[in-house]
Amino acid sequence: MTVDTTPRPADTAPTTGGALSRGARFLLLLAVFICAACGLTYELALTALGSYLIGNSVTQTSVVLSVMVFAMGIGSLAAKPLQKRAAGGFALVEGALALVGGLSVLVLYVSFAWLRIYMPAMVVVSFVVGLLIGAEIPLLMTLLQRIRRQEAGSAVADMFAVDYIGALVGGLAFPFLLLPAFGQLQGALVVGAVNATAGVVVVLWIFRHEMRRVVRLGLLTGMTAVLAVLATVYVLADDIEVSARQQLYRDPIVHAETTPYQDIVITRSRAFTGAPDTRLFLNGDLQFSSVDEYRYHEALVHPGLSKKRSSVLILGGGDALALREVLRYEDVREVTLVDLDPAMTRLARSFPPLVDLNERALDDPRVTAVHADAFTWLRDATRRYDAVLIDFPDPDTASLAKLYSVEFYHLLGRVLTPQSQVLVQGGSPFFAPKTYWSIGETITEAGYAVTPYQVDVPSFGNWGFFLAAPGDTTTAPTPHLTAGAPPLRFLDPSVLRAATVFPVDRRPQDVRASTLMDPAVLEYTRHEWRHY
Repeated sequence: MTVDTTPRPADTAPTTGGALSRGARFLLLLAVFICAACGLTYELALTALGSYLIGNSVTQTSVVLSVMVFAMGIGSLAAKPLQKRAAGGFALVEGALALVGGLSVLVLYVSFAWLRIYMPAMVVVSFVVGLLIGAEIPLLMTLLQRIRRQEAGSAVADMFAVDYIGALVGGLAFPFLLLPAFGQLQGALVVGAVNATAGVVVVLWIFRHEMRRVVRLGLLTGMTAVLAVLATVYVLADDIEVSARQQLYRDPIVHAETTPYQDIVITRSRAFTGAPDTRLFLNGDLQFSSVDEYRYHEALVHPGLSKKRSSVLILGGGDALALREVLRYEDVREVTLVDLDPAMTRLARSFPPLVDLNERALDDPRVTAVHADAFTWLRDATRRYDAVLIDFPDPDTASLAKLYSVEFYHLLGRVLTPQSQVLVQGGSPFFAPKTYWSIGETITEAGYAVTPYQVDVPSFGNWGFFLAAPGDTTTAPTPHLTAGAPPLRFLDPSVLRAATVFPVDRRPQDVRASTLMDPAVLEYTRHEWRHY
């Protein structure tokens, strides 16, 4: 009698039977899905935090992703010895990943605020998180094959399909669910808790009969400890964040929030004159001081309203301080304010120190506030305005640099008449001269006649603007005040005449215009402001 020793195909040799095999496989793939979502969320949290704190989003994203992908490869190799005890090894990896990933934002924020070692800390955290994520794949593959034998190609296809779908869900959940509901710090802690629960509990349930009781108890105890740490930090997160954030600001913080777009901080103290000093910071950059903001906003607004001003468009300026100056003209009939972040205009309407400063400008019936990206909004805009005032933050990120590009100013032409005037804040001709003159060169390249001028704002230092008009680039507009201008605290005709004269060390430089494909202004800004 002979025995048939022909091997059965791998995918027809289940190690458990029928419904049990399908149920276990489903639960394990569910764990793959959840862990993939958590892993991508950690990556996004680290890149977003770096963009908020450092401002160089391209560099932050490149460093985080490259370090993590490299570490994932190391993690896959390092997991080989764990394959003999894949269930316990996977549970340990997920517990460690939940702890490190959940605490990652807090660790990096503390490193930035107190220790001033953000970049080294970011590399270390990214490497550890990537190492643990990389260790997941070979262990999960081993566990899937243990439930039901498959050919390698089929097993890889099943696992990566679920993994990529989980990454999609995690990627969408981060900006649309986690950030609005929990913020960065607490959002990472929530993801860590989900990661620990899904990764450890599911595996312990599926493979509970293959582990000794002492191992199961040890893993459950470890998971409980991880969840306890994450829960404790969650409860203390607000106090920790307030203490760490205060280290970054000289004056007491009276309001702070992180939105999907930026980090908003308002401080309040007494100036040397005894007057209240309210300061607004976006992503750590000073936007105004209430002691001298009138100098900046008078210089930004009134030269641009020296001609026809029945309809005015303000791009940026969600604090409504430029809007306050515009509304001082009785012949202004309508104003459209376009600002990306609804949280900023909400504060301008409701936060008492801001309301006092902007004189409830957003409640004026002549005003329409729109929350949109200015670049996108201009692409769909159809109506025209007599004057446009542009009050964007300095172009220190890629998303802001596009608002200082030739393409942006070409789009702006869609909402202008031949008689319109445009006024652009351009940064400091003294501290960042290449940035300033690049903005002027960019506006000129887009087909505008441009006149630069500069004033002194004590909280900023020397600050520059550009008055531009579409059309004939040989006849530049002259900054002046109209006869019907309201009484001003800083500007008068003689100050404006002097403002167009630049001393030798602040005169035009040989710089490139900035475009979407060649954002020169971003390069100049990063180089010139890195020491300040």
